[in-house]
Amino acid sequence: MSELKKVEETEATVLQIRKIGNSLGLILPKDLLAQLGFSEGDKLELVRQPEGALKLQRHEDLHARGMAIARKSFKKYAATYRELAK
Repeated sequence: MSELKKVEETEATVLQIRKIGNSLGLILPKDLLAQLGFSEGDKLELVRQPEGALKLQRHEDLHARGMAIARKSFKKYAATYRELAK
């Protein structure tokens, strides 16, 4: 029942892709930014979720650097990680 309630409470905000200079972009309304806790100048990252959804979250340089190091390690030592996973 709580799952159904969550779906009913979800509000959709429709955004349109627009030309901004020589690029394309989305304009986020101020009230939506305020609800999400974002403000002008914040760096955001768009994360593709396994089920196909997209997640918008605040970009944190420390986390991004850590993930880059982890990805490099996973690539370099892929065989070792596969053996450890057994």
